[in-house]
Amino acid sequence: MSTEGLSIPGISIAGSGPSAAERVRRRGLSLFSSVPRPAVVIFAIEAAAVILAVLDVWLVIPEKAQPYSIYLSGAACLAVVFRRQFPFLAVLVAVPGFLAGWAQLASMITLGMLATRRQLHWQTWVGAALVWTCRFVQWPLEDFAELSWREHILDGIYGVLVAGMPIAIGLLIGARAEVSHKLAELATSRDRERRFHADAVRAEERARLAREMHDVVSHQITLIAMQAGALQAQTTDDRSLETAQVIRTLSKRTLEELRSLLSVLRAGPDDDGPRPGINDLDRLIRTSEVPVHLSVEHLPEALPNQVSAAAYRTVQECLTNVHKHAPGATATIRIQGEHGALKIEVRNERARTAGEALPSGGHGLTGLAERARLLGGSFETSGTEDGGFRVRARYPLDR
Repeated sequence: MSTEGLSIPGISIAGSGPSAAERVRRRGLSLFSSVPRPAVVIFAIEAAAVILAVLDVWLVIPEKAQPYSIYLSGAACLAVVFRRQFPFLAVLVAVPGFLAGWAQLASMITLGMLATRRQLHWQTWVGAALVWTCRFVQWPLEDFAELSWREHILDGIYGVLVAGMPIAIGLLIGARAEVSHKLAELATSRDRERRFHADAVRAEERARLAREMHDVVSHQITLIAMQAGALQAQTTDDRSLETAQVIRTLSKRTLEELRSLLSVLRAGPDDDGPRPGINDLDRLIRTSEVPVHLSVEHLPEALPNQVSAAAYRTVQECLTNVHKHAPGATATIRIQGEHGALKIEVRNERARTAGEALPSGGHGLTGLAERARLLGGSFETSGTEDGGFRVRARYPLDR
């Protein structure tokens, strides 16, 4: 199987690229895309939040503070650490440190995380009310009672700001995550619609090809078979009789292959209906007019129909190329099943006789490479040291 007439001295195709939706997720569809943060970034954010909460207490705490207010403020700063795992509990722990201590920033941080995780849940409103109360009420209560009505109004306004700002930030972060999720769904939907459209176009093209092949090719092959039958009935020469018989047999076999191909075209690429498979290799080798050494090792009991058909077509195309481009050469076929894949290797010697140059479009190996890619496998061609040709194909069995 030389490379004469072929424009591809080497082919290597494996797998397929990611879908459009996956590419969109990788690139980041917009500024609102939620990208998982590395552990180092998360640790830095947590450490910064705790440090800010501690500094907020340490910078404003008076020298003669009550011990219980110091302990409550410290507990509020500690609540910042586990606010991601238990946001509502963190708010409940931080609120006393705000009311009777100086942990205002710690309460705001925990409330912001609660709003981010729960959004407009009742826990968020309870947390907001508690933080607002801590900012509105002054401790001890005797000092609160001595405030004027103007100071109460100002404290109420400041309480709305202190409780409302972290909630607004939390709702914004939640809306960002929701938008990111919707955009990812939209990308997936668009990718699915493109696939459906491509499948419809391919189905229409397959139907058109099936009609053309049935109306034109099938008719011409039938006429060839009829003419061969007429020649067989009229001739008395043994050599002509044998030639007519071979032409008629090949025509009938081609019609059978054509019917099988038409059924595949009409059914679609995912159809697993009857088609030539690896069990038909014996008949293929007997009728190929090519000396063959066949070796089969560790072949699974049951092969997927598409993999079995691909193996048959690979061997068929290789034997055809040997017959056309390397007449008289011996082909060695090795089929092996291992590691969840079916491996096929076909190699041949250089041509032993000078044969007549036969027409070749150079599309046979390209079609095999495309078939391997669609099945998630690989396909390679290369020359051998003795001037022959080698074809290697691998088809996964888990599809």
